[in-house]
Amino acid sequence: MSRQSPESSPTQPAPRSKPRGARETALSRAVVELEEHVARLGWEAPVGVFALVRTAAALETDPAIADILDDEALAAARTDPESLTVIEQEDLPGSADLEDLLGQLAWPESVDGVALSVERLTLPAAAEAEAAAIEDPEERVAFLQNRPDRDDVRIVVGVLRSGESWCAIRARSKDHKRSVAQGDTLVPGLIEALRATLL
Repeated sequence: MSRQSPESSPTQPAPRSKPRGARETALSRAVVELEEHVARLGWEAPVGVFALVRTAAALETDPAIADILDDEALAAARTDPESLTVIEQEDLPGSADLEDLLGQLAWPESVDGVALSVERLTLPAAAEAEAAAIEDPEERVAFLQNRPDRDDVRIVVGVLRSGESWCAIRARSKDHKRSVAQGDTLVPGLIEALRATLL
């Protein structure tokens, strides 16, 4: 696996760990619930792509949607117009890598946002430099997978058309929901890539 750095860019403001405003609060709730859902499926999962739709607005457009929503989602929609429904996208287009996949995505205006779940391998900086010096791709993968100091991380990122973003990151070495890091700009590269799919 290639590594997507979960660090903030030096030009980015420090991430906030508490959401601000109704839309960001709804997005953070959706991202955290999505991360917990993906966590229950276990590690070594494929990339997941999810449309985010405001539940109340969707119900106004098509009341029949109520038949496929659970009671909790319906109750949330009645009390919070920003509450989001997460819709997993199946039959994703074939792609060489994550960048290629995201470059093929586009969303209709009825979709209010998008979320992504992906796993990445992390290593100390010295080990990354050593891996970068290995020219043969198969040897590089073997080197990375056999490092005792490697760790896997699950990254879940969500963005809305209105600009809000939220991230949740869980390390395999600390595989508990209490250890999930959260913030609005934890993975700026993925945030920007997801935003581009909404343009």
